Amino acid sequence: MEQENLSVVLHSQGDLRLENRPVPEPGPNEVLLKMHSVGICGSDVHYWQHGRIGDFVLTKPMVLGHEAAGQVVKVGSSVKHLKAGDRVAIEPGVPREMDEFFKNGRYNLSPTIFFCATPPDDGNLCRYYKHSANFCYKLPDNVTFEEGALIEPLSVGIHACRRGGVSLGSTVLICGAGPIGLVCLLVAKAMGASKVVITDLSPERLTMAKECGADFQLTVKRGDGPQQLAKSVEDLLGAQPHITIECTGVESSIQTAIYSTCSGGVVVLVGLGSEMATVPLINAAVREVDIRGVFRYCNTWPMAIAMLASGKVNVKPLVTHRFPLEQAIQAFETTRQGLGIKVMLKCDKNDQNP
Repeated sequence: MEQENLSVVLHSQGDLRLENRPVPEPGPNEVLLKMHSVGICGSDVHYWQHGRIGDFVLTKPMVLGHEAAGQVVKVGSSVKHLKAGDRVAIEPGVPREMDEFFKNGRYNLSPTIFFCATPPDDGNLCRYYKHSANFCYKLPDNVTFEEGALIEPLSVGIHACRRGGVSLGSTVLICGAGPIGLVCLLVAKAMGASKVVITDLSPERLTMAKECGADFQLTVKRGDGPQQLAKSVEDLLGAQPHITIECTGVESSIQTAIYSTCSGGVVVLVGLGSEMATVPLINAAVREVDIRGVFRYCNTWPMAIAMLASGKVNVKPLVTHRFPLEQAIQAFETTRQGLGIKVMLKCDKNDQNP
């Protein structure tokens, strides 16, 4: 095995470097992976530009990347379900202890969870990476490495739609047509939503949303009032949506989400904005509109793999740019500029295929 382990390391705010690190040795319950495809997430770019997200602050150099798939090259002594050569998708959040959240099946809420590329935990944007074998999921032959990497954002969509209760016949409003808004759209349609409206400032993103199955696209202009937008949504659907999934984190968009949703419906908050937001809480309260938060995801990889393998969900069009690992800085700059939808880094020098 080659001894170089090229890694994308964030040293401090604005200081992103490519450097060689040692190839790690897997522990008894871990596997060593030769990384293949790693997507760049908005949070990776945010850490690069700002050095922190909320309470998570970069205090030492950290490898970025958490949307990932690769091939097993070595298994730990206790690993039974994986072997060298297996292609796997990586779930980046691994509970460190068997606490009450883990026992309840909501391990994403465990305060001590390990999570790739969240300070102080290293991510997997590198040639070789070791990970808990229990959080590596075998990919069927008809699911590509890139699709495997996209299971991470797809999982946010699955978790959001589950939290919202999307089911056969639901009408859904999605605020924001970025990568997360688009995966929420794909999942909502796969779960049986009858009509989906999606909003965005960008006409290009709304065009992509239409290709992904959105029934209605609503272009938002800066300065549009939340109640005015809510009325436009109702006019498009013929009624207020049962469920709204808010993916921007923008205060005015959260207000629109609450005003838009039908009485007795659900607003799911996925996007993260400023810590405080002024929202029409009394409007939601008197109409029994439930407001539910989303923190990452849990128990989603098996469903995501089944969705991809069956062809019920197609995430392939989301990848608009590809770069070899050696061009990671350029790839991050492309994402920062908001070009395309999903930028994918190819970590295997000998295999740059999807």
